Amino acid sequence: MTVLHLAETTVRKRKSKCAQVCSVKSVKKRLPIVGWLPKYTFTTLIQDIIAGITVGLTAIPQGIAYAVVAGLSPEYGLYAGLMGGFVYMIFGSCKDVTVGPTAIMSAIVAKYVSSYSADFAVLSAFLSGVIILLMGIFQLGFVVEFISAPVISGFTTAAALQIASAQLKAIFGLTGAAGTYFAASIYNFTQNIGTLKLWDTVLGFTSIAFLMAMKKLGEGCKRTDGAGKQMRWFISLARNAIVVIIGMLIAFTVKTITKGDEPLALIGEIGSGIPTFGIPPFTSVVGNETYSFPDMLKALGPESIVIPFVSILESVAIAKAFAGGVQVDATQEMIALGMCNIFGSFVRSMPITGSFTRTALNNASGVATTAGGIFTAALIILALSVLTSTFYFIPSASLAALIITAMFSMIDYTIFCRLWRCSKRELFVLFLTMAVSLGLGLEYGIVAGVLTEAAMLLFATARPSIKSVHVKSDTGRQSLMITLNDSLSYCSAEHVRREIFKATRISEALIVVDGTNLESMDTTVASNLMAVVKDLDKLSRRIVFVNFSPEIQKMCLVLHPNASDCFISAAKTEDVIAKVSTTSPPLSKVLVD
Repeated sequence: MTVLHLAETTVRKRKSKCAQVCSVKSVKKRLPIVGWLPKYTFTTLIQDIIAGITVGLTAIPQGIAYAVVAGLSPEYGLYAGLMGGFVYMIFGSCKDVTVGPTAIMSAIVAKYVSSYSADFAVLSAFLSGVIILLMGIFQLGFVVEFISAPVISGFTTAAALQIASAQLKAIFGLTGAAGTYFAASIYNFTQNIGTLKLWDTVLGFTSIAFLMAMKKLGEGCKRTDGAGKQMRWFISLARNAIVVIIGMLIAFTVKTITKGDEPLALIGEIGSGIPTFGIPPFTSVVGNETYSFPDMLKALGPESIVIPFVSILESVAIAKAFAGGVQVDATQEMIALGMCNIFGSFVRSMPITGSFTRTALNNASGVATTAGGIFTAALIILALSVLTSTFYFIPSASLAALIITAMFSMIDYTIFCRLWRCSKRELFVLFLTMAVSLGLGLEYGIVAGVLTEAAMLLFATARPSIKSVHVKSDTGRQSLMITLNDSLSYCSAEHVRREIFKATRISEALIVVDGTNLESMDTTVASNLMAVVKDLDKLSRRIVFVNFSPEIQKMCLVLHPNASDCFISAAKTEDVIAKVSTTSPPLSKVLVD
């Protein structure tokens, strides 16, 4: 009968679980498009078209630029922005978020591209997507909460410096390698400064000045303002596309005047047409060597696990920033991001995530739903189909200016002064993360920052603050009161024991351990506290534990049943001091009201 009852209960639970999964509420939660599509109107469509095209004007030059950062052929940047719009429209929960290539993701995969081939970037997108999707399904998003703000700031600052330094070659028109790491880029710059080209340098710095001026021009303007402010608003938002178009016109004009010569460095030919839909590369040929799937995994190495975590961190943070006070479903965002990377890898995409720049642009453009992304993708498809021959004339200096200007906004300049005033410990973590990121690589930097924070957290747990103060009762009796923290774990057991013994050496007064704030404690600490009772008993010294919770008392008395007289409850600790002295009889007899 019991077995039958258990089986029936199990069946009911499974039916209930299936009903929850298949419910309309659950479907709407995991497929947000089901919620907004039935209410879609013509007005909403117009809003999404305007926002999608506006974002596309930035997504195209940025995509090409970030492909260059990753060491990939320019068309890979457009491939990376292709599937995100379609997939996020179905699974995304935040209407403003745009998913595509970003500077940080490009910088992380750059070493795999330079050391091996583009196949490794595409495979890393697929693997990252699988990891992110699984983390979303199993609701493991809390893992990114272990990455603190100083670590994130140090990581992004280092990424900005590394990416900007890699563009020095292009903006000055230098020959030689750009450098994959910050130190290498600076070294190569100093070695090759003699090869500087005037045309590239002038165009590069003029483009930077123009981009900054155009950003300033749009401040205080909105899409709903008058005609004049609307024009300023649009020019400011489209500044990346304008700079690239002007650069292309200059390059074409100069080439025509000079009859074929190219004084400006151009990005050159890029692949045309829509990428062929196919499975990600699970084998690759680099030079004359064939890499199997296990070989590719070995080449990517354990440090590549940073890619999905950084991707989640960027995307969820951006979704929260533009949620308008609405709670973000981090699980759903991870599912959406995982699907975007998986499907993206089928069209030769590198790893992608939410883009802050394009998301802010999407929001400012008045996007109504996640359908705005498909119009951005449509513009990218148009660019791949008919504009690739035109992209030949994009100057490398113009792209470098675009990238360097974007890096300015990645750095949180205020956090340095804030941490200097408030927490030098966290400032140290920030600088450590920066130093390791710049010296060894971004993936090592964020790991070093997280491990350092974890070590500091463990040290604080192992060395909790234990306050001791002499208290005198109305009758003149003295006691040394030791106040415990709210939580004590096994790693703090010896520290607590040492602090109590230190107190007994400096004072002959009654030792009162106040557990009013103590909420949790493990058996290792309890064992050490009971050991203190035994040791002090041999020295004819009394110790009293005041206001310990019944659960903690029970834990201690299981280890030392004869210590029941040491645990008392009192509204005020001074009440204990008034009634107890070092020569008192058992406490259970003294403290009877």
